[in-house]
Amino acid sequence: MPKAVLVDLTKCIGCRSCMVACKQWNDLPAERQGFVNDWATPRDTTAETWTVVKYYIKDKDGRVVWRFIKRQCMHCVDPACVKACFSGALRKTPEGPVIQDPSRCIACLYCFNACPFHVPRYRTGGKGPVIMQKCRFCFDPGGTYDRVGQGQAPACVRACPGGALKFGERDALLKEAKDRIAQNPGRYVNQVYGESEFGGTSWLYLSDVPFEELGFPGAARPAMVSLLTWTPLAAGLWLAAREA
Repeated sequence: MPKAVLVDLTKCIGCRSCMVACKQWNDLPAERQGFVNDWATPRDTTAETWTVVKYYIKDKDGRVVWRFIKRQCMHCVDPACVKACFSGALRKTPEGPVIQDPSRCIACLYCFNACPFHVPRYRTGGKGPVIMQKCRFCFDPGGTYDRVGQGQAPACVRACPGGALKFGERDALLKEAKDRIAQNPGRYVNQVYGESEFGGTSWLYLSDVPFEELGFPGAARPAMVSLLTWTPLAAGLWLAAREA
């Protein structure tokens, strides 16, 4: 059965333990970024920072509240990035994660432009080729960084001290999310984000603040017409890279 994570935003305390755990487990280097006026650092995911915590100050029932939003690859049920990647560097696994083969990536940016969450990022500096990197959901079959394939929860889930993250089968977590809404009238908005947005995602969210106020995109897929016009050029680059 496909795996997923249920995120209860009412329980997130913004401690960033998930970010630290992700860095440690995946041997990702630290990045130097300055603070900004919303206290979020880094501002967004990068090729070497696969999860971030966004900060929001909202008014709820006349009270000022903080809400912290963990963002990462959503591992869509029907991922647009996989459809856009003609080199075969990305694939959707039966277990749920969307994983990449760096040896096949040609840095064409198609996945970034196709992704409704703008998650894929490219390593452009330092050593090594320019390739796309993102959260792999701690799924690395036969590799060093596999957790989900070994029956363990992702590192970020394991590190969460407040119980905001829960790992399990997607269908079971979706049912649990709906049960929490039904059993706690007034605590949550009547929506499980990720149930059907963009075809559904493997990261499901509960919130007491409307999702559109927390930076979550709507349910419309991005236009891909502009991508198609570049296909011949990108295909030529890919063939040249394969023959080099």
